[in-house]
Amino acid sequence: MATASIPSELVGPGHPERQYLDLMRRIREEGSERVDRTGIGTRSIFGTMLRYDLSDGMMPLITTKRVYWKTATREMLWFLTGETNIRPLVLQGVKIWNEWPHANYVRQTGDAISLGDFVQRIADDEDFAARWGDLGPVYGKQWVDWPTYRYRKDGLYEKGEGINQVAEVIASLRANPGSRRHIIEGWNVAELDRMALPPCHKTYQFHVAGNRLNCALYQRSCDVALGLPFNLWGGALLTRMIAQQVDLEPGEFVWMGGDTHLYLNHEELIAEQLGREPQGLPRLEIKRRPDSIFGYRIEDFEVHDYQPHPPIKAPVAV
Repeated sequence: MATASIPSELVGPGHPERQYLDLMRRIREEGSERVDRTGIGTRSIFGTMLRYDLSDGMMPLITTKRVYWKTATREMLWFLTGETNIRPLVLQGVKIWNEWPHANYVRQTGDAISLGDFVQRIADDEDFAARWGDLGPVYGKQWVDWPTYRYRKDGLYEKGEGINQVAEVIASLRANPGSRRHIIEGWNVAELDRMALPPCHKTYQFHVAGNRLNCALYQRSCDVALGLPFNLWGGALLTRMIAQQVDLEPGEFVWMGGDTHLYLNHEELIAEQLGREPQGLPRLEIKRRPDSIFGYRIEDFEVHDYQPHPPIKAPVAV
């Protein structure tokens, strides 16, 4: 069952954000130093867990630095469209995926165009965006259009109809809430080499307890300083949306990490954030219930009581 509601006056040492800060501190102090794909290096621990109560509108929205929750929400809505090109995000001012196609463009063409000029060209030139803005079959493609192939009598295979995992999970939650198969999976082994970045938050499993919907998210790789605040919000947001669609109350969001790390060049960010105290208990209001999980708009979401510390900037490892 979900944990009991957290009192609105709870701040300081018992604040739910403490577990995030404690995880960051533990990695900083105990993590093993490792060489990673980016060449920057990390401190890492393996096998971690955070738990958040989502009742009464509560959300794991980090307050010790400003998290741009609307950006994270726009990304989640983009995933649900099945889109894999960054142009719809760019046109909304969302920058979180820009570095990967930019790096690919520079690598393949030798044109040392700046990131800003590249992104502007993505926005202005639809044909350029179609060629250079696609990320391959990342998250949303697997979520709503997992590819299938049918065997033919001549021994060959032909492309079948894609599987909409999100729609199927919602249908199964309604028809068979006690099932242990309410899963959305992003790790399509056959297509990993075509993705700009293989899915980090890869497996979502949903669980009904009474009238509450719980979700466990397994993340194979997690940048705790920059990525995890977005991942916590995104996973909890998806849980809230699905709960609304299947007439259940939000329960508990459980986040589980595999390789859970801090980048060595984020030390200033980490030190500054660990010196801050959590403040307030942000809550999310979903102002409208669309006919489908795919019908939400950014205007449907409003956050209350969010007064975070200032943002902390740090470089993204590509």
